Amino acid sequence: MKYFLIYLIIVNALSFLLMLIDKQKARKKKWRIPEATLMGFAAAGGSVGALAGMYTFRHKTLHKNFTIGIPMILFFQLIALGAYFYLR
Repeated sequence: MKYFLIYLIIVNALSFLLMLIDKQKARKKKWRIPEATLMGFAAAGGSVGALAGMYTFRHKTLHKNFTIGIPMILFFQLIALGAYFYLR
């Protein structure tokens, strides 16, 4: 369980930072982080960090894939986590 928590902290921090980096690159009109990468980090457990980054940096908040997709990923991750502890 300890390693799982460490993993979640790291993947959420990375998701948050990726949102910041992508926002900065968008402002400078430079090469961007692919949306699939951002969603992939969210799906890998970083949905809280991605959601926090979206609204902290006002990034991807007009994209339905993100405004609906990230909260849905978080919802299903919470369901899976609840099921894990309930069935344990």
